[in-house]
Amino acid sequence: IDDALAQWCSAHNAADIISKLEGARVPVGPIYSVADMMTDPHYIARGMFETVEIDGEPLKIPAIMPKLSETPGRTDWPGAKIGEHNAEILGDLLGLSEKDLTDLSADGITC
Repeated sequence: IDDALAQWCSAHNAADIISKLEGARVPVGPIYSVADMMTDPHYIARGMFETVEIDGEPLKIPAIMPKLSETPGRTDWPGAKIGEHNAEILGDLLGLSEKDLTDLSADGITC
């Protein structure tokens, strides 16, 4: 059956597949990329994304889910900066020396 479905799907575009399956009352939906989700009118209307600031720059991220009326939730902290914990992880936990950390940074391997 997998081969038959693959052959049938490869002969149609996503919109046609969804339309045909919906017409046959088969539950179906697209598999979205991140770009698809960010521009989907339903996702936007439901407030599925929020904008936070990192180093003074806006960044659109997934909002807190599920959406609850009495306790909707929010993002208070977008997370650690890239490389913020390098010394702690690579040095303290994995035993790399200060020179190792400096070399990794100089070589562009770490931030």
